[in-house]
Amino acid sequence: MTDRKQKLIALGADALADALLDLAVHSDEADDLIEQLIATPKENVQRFKKKLSGLKRRKRFISWRESAGFTRELEMLLQDLKSSVDDPLTGVELVAAFYESDNTIFEMCDDSSGNIGDVFRYDAKELFVDYASRCNNKEKIADIILKVNQKNNYGIRDTLIDCAGEYLPEDVIRTMIATLQKWADKEKDERGKRHHLMLIESLARQVKDAKLFEKTRIVSWGKLSTAALIDIARVYLESGDVETAHSWLKKIPEDETYQAYERDKLLEEIYLKQGDSEKLTELLFQKFRSYHSIDTLQTLLDVIGHEKRNEVVTDEMAQILKADRLLESDAEFLISIGKIDEAEEYLLGLANQLNGDLYGSLLSLAEAMESENRHLITSLIYRSLLLSILERGYTKAYPHGIRYMKKLDKLAVTVSDWKKFNSHEVFKEQVKEAHGRKRSFWSKYEVKK
Repeated sequence: MTDRKQKLIALGADALADALLDLAVHSDEADDLIEQLIATPKENVQRFKKKLSGLKRRKRFISWRESAGFTRELEMLLQDLKSSVDDPLTGVELVAAFYESDNTIFEMCDDSSGNIGDVFRYDAKELFVDYASRCNNKEKIADIILKVNQKNNYGIRDTLIDCAGEYLPEDVIRTMIATLQKWADKEKDERGKRHHLMLIESLARQVKDAKLFEKTRIVSWGKLSTAALIDIARVYLESGDVETAHSWLKKIPEDETYQAYERDKLLEEIYLKQGDSEKLTELLFQKFRSYHSIDTLQTLLDVIGHEKRNEVVTDEMAQILKADRLLESDAEFLISIGKIDEAEEYLLGLANQLNGDLYGSLLSLAEAMESENRHLITSLIYRSLLLSILERGYTKAYPHGIRYMKKLDKLAVTVSDWKKFNSHEVFKEQVKEAHGRKRSFWSKYEVKK
């Protein structure tokens, strides 16, 4: 890159200017770049405003297939702003104007992919934070954010509220909270009131005011759900009040499964901060047993000691092999810890439960078993994958089904003992009897033999 740059510099300004002008004839982006480079800061501000106004005047709807190009256009618009406007307050105002164009932008396009929304969530936010961090007039920035968030039809403008702590001091944020509270108190529309309260929650969390977050959530939601209890506990924990965080989690019934993962993560951190090794160990054992994986095992061993690895693994392996319900994750765990014989025994014992619809996990199991020359169980897994495709009549997946049948043909030669399972020939006859009318499958399979 440096070498090319030096060679370009050596060409001289005239040669580069001519080349850029020639390129601009064939490229709108190059032409736009030239305009940006030669414009004054004031002119570039006007260019940005003109482009933004141009978006609002467009009449043609942008389909999902065209959304990638439109996303790029919006990204370039923000990049132009970043490259041409250095004054922080001006930059803040222009990015705010971009957010205020959200209604127009989302109404003119299909954003099923979410890419256009991400321009607001990431690109525009990053640019706003950069300008706002360099701007000394923090009160003015707060006013701009509040003005932008008076409306939020597409749920995108609160992005600027959620990152306020990155560029505003606490006293300014407290003033914003007071303003939002006044708006909420005066708001007659329930939806509008909840919107203001939601913004207060975000700001309260950023200044680590758990009591305010709790109070606001109760006013906003009334009866607190499991999700609300977890949110309140999380903010108390982030604020350093471990005991109160724990007390809120205790309000959740022990048999509650909704958001159990989030609750247990908070409990894990709470027990760690409390120094309660007994409860922490109990929790981590529970998590490991409910989902066997290398990660849950390592987390447990980090607490109870890695010298207990063999003991823990042996005990859990015995429980897995006693199970009467197949869990692909348990087979994956056994393979990951090098227990191939046990993984094969587990899968063979519950082979009647293999579900070919779970092709993601089953395919990886088949590949792992084949790499260890466990061809019987590999065949049984591929059978379930093939039958899933044929039973659903999923013609688009027939190429995969044909590949599975070819694989079964090759594996059959290496299997000397089919144990209690049908041989390949018998299985194949059964498949033909049940799915022989699926001519598009069999014709392509015969051609590829």
